[in-house]
Amino acid sequence: MPTITIQIGNQTYEADLYNGKGPMAFYNSLPQEIRMSRWGDEFYGSCSAPVKEDNTLRDLYEVGEIAFWPPGNAFCIFFGPTPASSDSRPRMASPGVPLGKIKGDTTGLRQLGSSVKATIKKKE
Repeated sequence: MPTITIQIGNQTYEADLYNGKGPMAFYNSLPQEIRMSRWGDEFYGSCSAPVKEDNTLRDLYEVGEIAFWPPGNAFCIFFGPTPASSDSRPRMASPGVPLGKIKGDTTGLRQLGSSVKATIKKKE
């Protein structure tokens, strides 16, 4: 299972990617620098990864999961409920491709503003 690093604002996280074509397509597109906007407790931003919709699509996620949202060609980081949530779980506006999960605590992301830059790389 490949591992990536995500530097967002002044914080750095590691994430383990899931097995599958979507996560590997994302991994193979790295490194990427993505301008991200905030939507509730989610950061999202357009990226150039060639991730395709597949049979893993879902709209409910766990805190700490990362995903790809095909309608916006967007990389997403979930750290709490979004405006589409009906409970404490993050929910996408429409189904996306789960990519992996951040190791450890993501509550530090709540301290960041409405617009951030993320640098995503393969872990060396």
